[in-house]
Amino acid sequence: MDNSLWLPTSAKEAEALGYGQLDVILFSGDAYVDHPSFGAAVIGRTLQANGYKVAIVPQPNWRDDLRDFRKLGKPKLFFGISAGAMDSMVNHYTAARRLRSDDAYTPGGKHGMRPDYPTIVYAEILRKLYPDVPIVAGGIEASMRRLSHYDYWQNRLRPSILADAPIDMISYGMGEKSILEIAHRLKNGENIASITDIRQTAIIMPLTHLPAETDRNNIVLNPYTECLKDKRKQSANFKHIEQQANKFDGGATLWQQLSDQACVKVNPMYTPLTTEEIDKSYDLPYTRMPHPRYRGKRIPAYDMIRHSLCMHRGCFGGCSFCTISAHQGKFIASRSKASILKEARAITMMPDFKGYISDLGGPSANMYGMGGHDKGKCAVCMRPSCLHPSPCPNLDTSHKQLLEIYHEVDKLPGLKKSFVGSGVRYDLAMHKTGIQATDNVNAEYCSELIRNHVSGRLKVAPEHTSDFVLNIMRKPSFKQFYQFKSLFDRINQKNGLRQQLIPY
Repeated sequence: MDNSLWLPTSAKEAEALGYGQLDVILFSGDAYVDHPSFGAAVIGRTLQANGYKVAIVPQPNWRDDLRDFRKLGKPKLFFGISAGAMDSMVNHYTAARRLRSDDAYTPGGKHGMRPDYPTIVYAEILRKLYPDVPIVAGGIEASMRRLSHYDYWQNRLRPSILADAPIDMISYGMGEKSILEIAHRLKNGENIASITDIRQTAIIMPLTHLPAETDRNNIVLNPYTECLKDKRKQSANFKHIEQQANKFDGGATLWQQLSDQACVKVNPMYTPLTTEEIDKSYDLPYTRMPHPRYRGKRIPAYDMIRHSLCMHRGCFGGCSFCTISAHQGKFIASRSKASILKEARAITMMPDFKGYISDLGGPSANMYGMGGHDKGKCAVCMRPSCLHPSPCPNLDTSHKQLLEIYHEVDKLPGLKKSFVGSGVRYDLAMHKTGIQATDNVNAEYCSELIRNHVSGRLKVAPEHTSDFVLNIMRKPSFKQFYQFKSLFDRINQKNGLRQQLIPY
């Protein structure tokens, strides 16, 4: 294969592309798969599309003489670090804190190709080797640790990862817009320490910058030291973090005192991506394949998504145990039909394509194109979930746009069938709005989904059987699972299908 089709991963590859000094070097805890489901590829391609010379160092060896951290030299602008598409500690350990034997994001599923807390480990190495180069951290690990947080693996409250890792800035959430602004401003000569106002970033600042009190633009959280003494203060902080992440305009700036000298500033999230913006990200020239350096070795996480596509970002389910909204926000950013069809056609052209798209999905499979009837009400809403305790009357739950996508994709030449592999919110699909046209479309969606888009098993997430627990989780009553199962069984029987409903 032609290595020039991928972002370079070595000095030799960068030289073949005619690169001199690189602008940005990305370090990732995952193997490099050039696919829009892998964060390092998205950030690298986004920077490349805007004229920056970018390379990726996937799964660098942190145990030897550190040659992986030296091989590409010093970038002009900054180092980017991501622990990977999955939190490293979830990747390494079971819920019982036992070491896992494999790693789905590594060639051959091999375990041990990244350290615990790679964000911290990679940053410490780079800071020692290149003390004057800015370091920006992103991805799930850094994003979820942007403020004080409970660490299950150590059973203790830890401060912002900014206090534990020698990084200059966190780009949290989906980082295309913030990483471009960081790059542009560094290119224009600004010092990383002076860049304090970019949305969707978190930084450490002198304590003198901490506002005296909360106002409409700033929320002063309980200090880390006080949270150590009182769990309720940490819980009160989290309520603010969740509410602000779910606001349409990105909410207020969050502040937390870290020590006698410093505080953490978390700038608001961006407003949800427009269709044009999200299309631009997914339409980048991904090869959709692992880098040739792996010589065809199987990467389990890639096998799961190689013939799938994501149609939207965000989730308004608001489940109390889930961090999707903290990372992507509550409001749905949907791709255009043209962008989705373009990617679907690209999948059908892949050499190993056998006629089946494994997933037309998203964080929740059936939220594509949905939002409020009155966007003004959404703009001021503080509700964590649009579905709990019951679907919001302002929510347009019509599955019409989603059905249209299914129908258009299924017309593509060479396609035998498209499946829905992501989890389906059956409470959303079965909700009776009282609007006849919407209720009819949603009934048609349920029938279409079960008849034509189940690959033998349909994944749903009741999560629990106790209504008391489900209420705390912001999930619907377990009665709704039985209602959907009854519908599922009826449609299967009517159409002579033998399919299973899988609670996961």
